[in-house]
Amino acid sequence: MDNLTKQEISFLKKLNTPNKIQDFLDSIPFNFEEKGETVMSPRRVMREKKAHCIEGAFFASSALMVNGEKPLVMNLKITGKDFDHCVALFKKNGYWGAISKTNHAVLRFRDPIYKTIRELALSYFHEYFLLTDGKKTLRGYTSPIDMNKFGKSWMTEEKDLWGISSKIFYMKHIKIIPDKNKKYIRNASEIERKSAGVEEWKKNSKKR
Repeated sequence: MDNLTKQEISFLKKLNTPNKIQDFLDSIPFNFEEKGETVMSPRRVMREKKAHCIEGAFFASSALMVNGEKPLVMNLKITGKDFDHCVALFKKNGYWGAISKTNHAVLRFRDPIYKTIRELALSYFHEYFLLTDGKKTLRGYTSPIDMNKFGKSWMTEEKDLWGISSKIFYMKHIKIIPDKNKKYIRNASEIERKSAGVEEWKKNSKKR
């Protein structure tokens, strides 16, 4: 946090609730990485005013830390051809919630009503599926990851944070589907797939 400018700290301090942080992430375009893949630091997100999921999670955790909370994230692990999803975690009165940057109508913000991290992670299970065939892909989640473990420069680094994202990707994940129950998992229906396909941002940076 020592490397942040006064202006950056002032801006982050204004985002002093999870709702305000989420509102900011909803207000900026989704990062479609049109010039190549990125893992931008919170400083770059503030400057470029766009983000994808892990960039949004890193930004949200930095805003939480500036406002006196731990900068925690959780990675959701998938199977097959889908993509992992990373969210920032917060806790209010003993209950967990999550801040999320996504371009779809699902996998979004979670209110602080979950008693355990497992409960919170499982809340994403039924909406985590492939749009093509409805196959549910969520298989596990990490314990809360304290971003402070990655040093002091992750909030202000100008280079992409590939090292941090790789470490998070390969962390141990807690399995959520009992082996004997895999055969009972039902694909999402056509109406679920259709509703999940709604996109918030188009590539021209305009909201739908």
